[in-house]
Amino acid sequence: MHVVVLGAGYAGVALTRRLESRLPREVDITLVNESADHVLVHETHRAIRRPAVAEAITVPLEDLLDRAELVVDSVVDVDAEAGRAELADGDVIEWDYGAVCLGSETAYYGIEGLREHATPLKSLDDAASIRERFLEVVDDGGRVVVGGAGLSGVQVAGELAALAREEGAEVPGDVEIALVEQLDEVAPNFPPNFSRAVREQLEDRGVDIETGTSVGRVSEDRIATDAGDLRYDQLVWTGGIAGDEAVDGDRPVVRADLRLTDRTFALGDAARAVDADGEPVPASASAAVREAKTVAENVGRLVDYERSADPDEFSPRLTTYRFEVPGWLVSIGDGAVAQLGPTVITGAAARASKAGVGAGYLTSVGAVRNAVELVEEELL
Repeated sequence: MHVVVLGAGYAGVALTRRLESRLPREVDITLVNESADHVLVHETHRAIRRPAVAEAITVPLEDLLDRAELVVDSVVDVDAEAGRAELADGDVIEWDYGAVCLGSETAYYGIEGLREHATPLKSLDDAASIRERFLEVVDDGGRVVVGGAGLSGVQVAGELAALAREEGAEVPGDVEIALVEQLDEVAPNFPPNFSRAVREQLEDRGVDIETGTSVGRVSEDRIATDAGDLRYDQLVWTGGIAGDEAVDGDRPVVRADLRLTDRTFALGDAARAVDADGEPVPASASAAVREAKTVAENVGRLVDYERSADPDEFSPRLTTYRFEVPGWLVSIGDGAVAQLGPTVITGAAARASKAGVGAGYLTSVGAVRNAVELVEEELL
């Protein structure tokens, strides 16, 4: 029997490690990923200001796996119904049970000129490009526009403001940083008290916030919005996510047990999940890791059932996913905002919490050295 995991982001790594423990040794497990490394994507914004953090948040996949086979290749097409995927080198990989964990790509929503003129933040290479151009803007003076005020956009704006000050620039003044959001609030999908605290932290750092502003068209130095034109010298786009090209840019809705088909699951940013209470699950690292626990148990039950010698045994009851997280965290330059239950905290306590979450995740997957390095970089 063969179980295949496509993608080694948070969902794919957490699922593969759980499957290694949950499934009998006789079951083959394969993890397919486009690179040989696992990168903590939710920390890539840190590399804009502190390039050395890239080493701390990059872990060789071979160091994280026990018995799963690692295939380093890009997935170019997925047929979930047939249980097969085509790889970039022309090989085809098939499974008895599989999981699509391919993450997401930046969504440009068909906005004219946006893809050509904006830099996304989906990789460490993107972070390096953002840093390089921003330092030029700092030297020459100018305006940077960050599109999208979700957590990613908030963190980018915070890092840029902090980097400008480290370079001796005033914000606003020598450099202007504008955060543009279509909805009426920053961090619009989070509780109001959390959103208010995030806005205050950004404003304290000189970030200009333009909410309720829709982007219509982008040219080389202008953004046409419904509130008028915005001039820019650098444009960073974090305005949304779309599915991987291997699934035609789609993020399909999955069942409550996280199945896409009877034998293929989808989780993490690759899917739209609704939890056991009927609530939509936000795309986040914490959700992906918790979804992996549900999928690992469900795959285990299905494998056990199929390997059973008793053909009259009833099909197993699968676990439904329930979205539960203790709170939310976002870094804003040298600061942070944390929500734990109904309470929102800022300052040193929030910053320590943010560092602890990343380090805790790395420790949970066995990358203890990386965890120590990340804490050192976070708390500089």
